[in-house]
Amino acid sequence: MRRRELTYVASLIMVCLAFALVPNSLSAQKKDVYVDKKGVMRWGHNKEEVKGFGVNYSAPFAHAYRSAKRLGVDVKQAIDNDIYHFTRLGFDLYRIHVWDTEISDTLGNLLTNEHLDAFDYLLSKLNEHNINYVITPIAYWGNGWPEPDTETPGFSHKYGKGNSLSEPGAEAAGQNYLKQFLNHVNPYTGVAYKNEPNLIAFEVSNEPHHRGEGSEVTRFVKGMVDAMKSTGTKKPIFYNISHGVHFVNDYFEAGINGGTFQWYPTGLTYQKEIPGNLLPNVNDYDIPFDKDILANKGAKLVYEFDAADVGRSYIYPAMARSFRAAGIQIGTQFAYDPTFIAPYNTEYNTHFMNLNYTPQKAISLMITGEVFHQIPRYSSFDAYPANTSFGDFKVDYKEDLAIYNANDKFFYTNNTQTAPKNEAALTKVAGYGNSPIVTYDGQGAYFLDKIANGLWRLEVMPDAIWVDNPFGRNSPKKTVAVINWATHNMQIGLNELGSDFSIEAINDGNTYTAKANGTSFDIRPGTYMLSAEGNTAQWNRGDAFGTNRLSDFYAPATTVEKAWFKHEPQKQIGSNEDLTISVQFVGPKTPEAVQLITSGWRGETIDMEKDGYTYSTTVPADKINGDSFNYFISIKYADNKHVTYPAGNEGLPSEWDFYNNEPYSVAIKSPSQPIYLFEAVEDVADMVTSKWARGFKMVPAGNRASEYQMNLEKLFTPDNENLNAAPVYDFSFKTYILDDIAGRTSDLKQMKKLVFEGRSLNNKNDKLQVAFVLDDGAAYGVTINLTPELKAYELSLADLKPVKTVTMPRPYPSFLPYFLEHNIAAPFDIERIESVQFSIGPGLETNELEQAHGVGIIRLSLQQ
Repeated sequence: MRRRELTYVASLIMVCLAFALVPNSLSAQKKDVYVDKKGVMRWGHNKEEVKGFGVNYSAPFAHAYRSAKRLGVDVKQAIDNDIYHFTRLGFDLYRIHVWDTEISDTLGNLLTNEHLDAFDYLLSKLNEHNINYVITPIAYWGNGWPEPDTETPGFSHKYGKGNSLSEPGAEAAGQNYLKQFLNHVNPYTGVAYKNEPNLIAFEVSNEPHHRGEGSEVTRFVKGMVDAMKSTGTKKPIFYNISHGVHFVNDYFEAGINGGTFQWYPTGLTYQKEIPGNLLPNVNDYDIPFDKDILANKGAKLVYEFDAADVGRSYIYPAMARSFRAAGIQIGTQFAYDPTFIAPYNTEYNTHFMNLNYTPQKAISLMITGEVFHQIPRYSSFDAYPANTSFGDFKVDYKEDLAIYNANDKFFYTNNTQTAPKNEAALTKVAGYGNSPIVTYDGQGAYFLDKIANGLWRLEVMPDAIWVDNPFGRNSPKKTVAVINWATHNMQIGLNELGSDFSIEAINDGNTYTAKANGTSFDIRPGTYMLSAEGNTAQWNRGDAFGTNRLSDFYAPATTVEKAWFKHEPQKQIGSNEDLTISVQFVGPKTPEAVQLITSGWRGETIDMEKDGYTYSTTVPADKINGDSFNYFISIKYADNKHVTYPAGNEGLPSEWDFYNNEPYSVAIKSPSQPIYLFEAVEDVADMVTSKWARGFKMVPAGNRASEYQMNLEKLFTPDNENLNAAPVYDFSFKTYILDDIAGRTSDLKQMKKLVFEGRSLNNKNDKLQVAFVLDDGAAYGVTINLTPELKAYELSLADLKPVKTVTMPRPYPSFLPYFLEHNIAAPFDIERIESVQFSIGPGLETNELEQAHGVGIIRLSLQQ
């Protein structure tokens, strides 16, 4: 045995003895979950419906584990820190697909190594905090992403995912591994996985892509289920049924107890923030084969979901609402970033979640957990936008706000004027920004917990500042977010605290002192006890606080070691509109001023107004002339030194040796000039489409223009994961236009026509529908009869009619609705447009549906 294996076995013996003497009283009360005759998971000890919500988290494995080693991070300490945050966010569920390739050999024998040790430790800590879990023992993944795979000993590495579902050797190895995995005794708990009271269920494997005959699928799955049941486990066994929904009855024939689901309603890997209102994308989680699940008395759980490439906070509770309406009991977001790699977001760049680095999104997950617990299964809701308020919950796209306002809890993700339902009954407050009871100008989350009458625990997280695109191409060499510990003003208007209450720092190492002046005080990150004047409640720093202590706190230290500047100039502005310019700046030194310097020999210097880490100013329309507005941004320090952008060099543009003097530039447009919504040469990279094909390409089109050609052999191709789906003969693509119209809002009303420049391909006529999608998801369009001649087609906005909205980005799993169902009947309003939807399919005759189609597009514009 290697030394680490001897150490691991020794720890197994010692911890087993310890647990024989000190049992976990919380877990000891639980009995195995079972699935009743109606397909509902229930707790064995009290028959109550199983509910739960939490996250996926992968610190013991793969990229996260390797990153910890490279950074010199103690993985177990990191797990402790992150699980503490799980408890603060109210998570009571955890899920992971285990990287079997790292803890097995080619025959499926379980390896007791550093990964299994870290995973055992993680599970033991979840137990301590009474957090339940769902485990998927087999991932079938390599361990590389986003790096190349390393050489691993497991059977998945030998056979690969596809062959693991068909090769007899891989099948035997998988069954052997499952037996050993379930029988494995966790040295930190002294209990085998199969008997862990906090383990709700097993999911056999992660996203198997079965093909072929249903009988063969049944045989394969039954072999895996039987192997698990041979260990004597009584835990429910689930299988992923959303990757091959036409096999749903074949899966249940194999003896599973339920099906697992996922949801990525905004697609994956857009590579930057997806703009616009995405609530229509989460209007409904419709499972068209739910009757088969019910007939088989199967339970349902969500193993992964996320609004990928979305940095805003309003959407998660709406997703949970739709899950509960679909009868789903428990769910876990994918994925919570270990705090030590969150500054770089390298694990999954299309996702980004961490309490310290994404505080508003994390509070949104806290609210989402309440949805899973408070909204009954199969609740019925109206279609969007009528379903933005439900129960004690509200979501608001325009305010980027989610709220949970219950009798005793008040959680919010952004500034709100909503008052708590019953302040006198409040026991928990969690938020970001300002509300009627808390005003805070920091950029971190905060938590208020009532300990006794007149005694509250306050926990304040440091500021999180996103300094780069977190959803792009990421690297440990690229920082996307920083943490800053700063002192900010806070006001707490709780009647029972009154005014002039005392504030005592209680977390380790916190020497900060503060005193409320009325209800206002300055505060730094940490944990504090707030006590009303004259309050006599007794407490100690080490007192229990849920499964933690009152004094517990964790946040990474300040990471602002250099200056971080971020600014994106507006593309264009109407000649009669004011121009608001905003920049974000954070650095080790606070600047004396951030200044806008207009370009030219009469350049004007304007001090920008500070709001947190944002500095802004508005240039009136009467000071904007010519065909462009050019400017610099200068950071002025107390020693009268300047750093000026966009060059980022020391000095001022007026100095003779300021050599890199290219300014920011905003195009100025007269009201009569077109508003360009799509330029093929510039916008194809950001286009969203329902499918891609080899026939898509960019070609020269003369006059310095480019034409994007889309050739499709078929409008409909059967979905290998949903072979029973009804055909949808439609090809759609979409371009977001919010940036294009941002500076031309007053000009929009003057526009009368939509001008499409393009043609049909393949020497035949074709039809293309062009539609505006509004901020409520409704679409208004018109169909163009294209000819092979390249020309401009003028369409009157007065001719726009309601058309079907294609849900794009396309959600995953693919069985979810292609078109958005809604009851919106309002007329077209050009001031509410957010995107343009192009579709081939509407207006085609039946005999044309199976034919090849093609369009070429140069540009699209609004004109008077």
